[in-house]
Amino acid sequence: MATKRDLRERRKARLRFQLRQKGGGRPRLSVFRSSKHIYAQVIDDSVGRTVAAASSRDPALREVLKTGADKVAAAAVGKLVAERAIAAGVSAVVFDRGAYLYHGRVKALADAAREGGLDF
Repeated sequence: MATKRDLRERRKARLRFQLRQKGGGRPRLSVFRSSKHIYAQVIDDSVGRTVAAASSRDPALREVLKTGADKVAAAAVGKLVAERAIAAGVSAVVFDRGAYLYHGRVKALADAAREGGLDF
């Protein structure tokens, strides 16, 4: 019998496979959502390197945010990771939501990253 963790890993692997098929070699904007914070990083899978990263624990955002677990924090992280990715020379990415639904904090981060200048 498959456990909850097994099902989550299967969803994540299925999405990563689809991104590899349709991604066209673009870097991947990966999102991790915990109960207290949200994290995002732009990963170049061709060389296995993180190009840019941001989180609600980032010192630039800690003093501005009340909590790291709401849509406001997710939007701030999305905007910050977009700025850092563009500064690193990446403007087009594929969005890797992991096993999470495209809703709430994940959607807020994606929308803010688009507003920040990332194309996906």
